[in-house]
Amino acid sequence: QVQLVESGGGLVQAGGSLRLSCAASGRTLSRYNMAWFRQAPGKEREFVARITVGGTTASVDSVKGRFTISRDNAKNTVYLQMNSLKPEDTGIYYCAAVSTFRTVVAGNVDHWGQGTQVTVSS
Repeated sequence: QVQLVESGGGLVQAGGSLRLSCAASGRTLSRYNMAWFRQAPGKEREFVARITVGGTTASVDSVKGRFTISRDNAKNTVYLQMNSLKPEDTGIYYCAAVSTFRTVVAGNVDHWGQGTQVTVSS
């Protein structure tokens, strides 16, 4: 069993930055593809970014050039650096772990974090 705990969310003005952290206990994260999802009020949970066990990254078009996902296996932690934040980035951000042989989509997530709130004001 792996437990994921997010931190770093908060209230920020448009154009500001936040860095989210996802710390894991239990199994090491080194054998998982890791991802961040978010859920805005009244909307479905959506994919934001992922990083594979090999370090390859990908993100949704709406955050490219602004968000960067990274991982530190020694610290068993995944990060999401968010710059140039926009009001439409507001939502609860969830860390997720996916077995390496499964596609990184919400339905295949093995472990979810509890989420951390990000609110961007205009």
